[in-house]
Amino acid sequence: MPQFQRYIGIDYSGAETPASSLRGLRIYQATPDRPPGEVLPPPGPRKYWTRRGIAGWLATELRGGPPTLVGIDHAFSFPTRYFEVHRLPPDWDAFLEDFCHHWPTDDDLTYVDFVRNGSRGNGTAREGNSRWRRMAEERSRTAKSVFHFDVQGSVAKSTHAGIPWLRFLRRQLGESLHFWPFDGWEVPEGRSVIAEVYPALWSRSFPREDRTQDQHDAYSIARCMRESDAAGTLAASFAPALTPTERTTARLEGWILGLA
Repeated sequence: MPQFQRYIGIDYSGAETPASSLRGLRIYQATPDRPPGEVLPPPGPRKYWTRRGIAGWLATELRGGPPTLVGIDHAFSFPTRYFEVHRLPPDWDAFLEDFCHHWPTDDDLTYVDFVRNGSRGNGTAREGNSRWRRMAEERSRTAKSVFHFDVQGSVAKSTHAGIPWLRFLRRQLGESLHFWPFDGWEVPEGRSVIAEVYPALWSRSFPREDRTQDQHDAYSIARCMRESDAAGTLAASFAPALTPTERTTARLEGWILGLA
């Protein structure tokens, strides 16, 4: 029997502002009985999703809904080196608060670049270095540092734009939503889960057909999670081959679902 009753794949974008309608923001949803299909934004003037709109939609869908696995393609935390340099406690919730204080990228008028250039927030007090990498990025070999901006395939902007919305969901849903692996490697039965994903692990496994790359990434996330659950292999994805020390590090830095 599947562990989840719904699978949501989200291809993210850190462009423009949280209220901007972005072609790169895509959602695909599947169930054990239904293959992935695209979820379009509510009818209105915006043709595509906004980051604020996605966060609100998730909060509504997950509140009291069926056990759902959500995969989002941006990092949920930073390398241990970041915590050390900025003398932050090894606590993910404290990190969320500290980050949002310095990088208010959930403000409707704020671009990530506004914080980077000093016109908004106080990003200079919480900068990173592109040479700092999380253990998951080193293990994957191809995932880029969360501080590696302005290059092809970068997730830096998406990460810096998306983290405040993780705090939003945590505040909205509390313990009903399990943030993996920060809330623990084992997922409580009947609980919805949100996890970091890396579409490059899966997207080449499925034909692209008539989807754009952003659509295909979201589709691949939802499809792979659905098929893994049906095959009984999803539990192994929640238990990567890490030593106890590595697990402690990954509970702070985060981990990529499906990365062995």
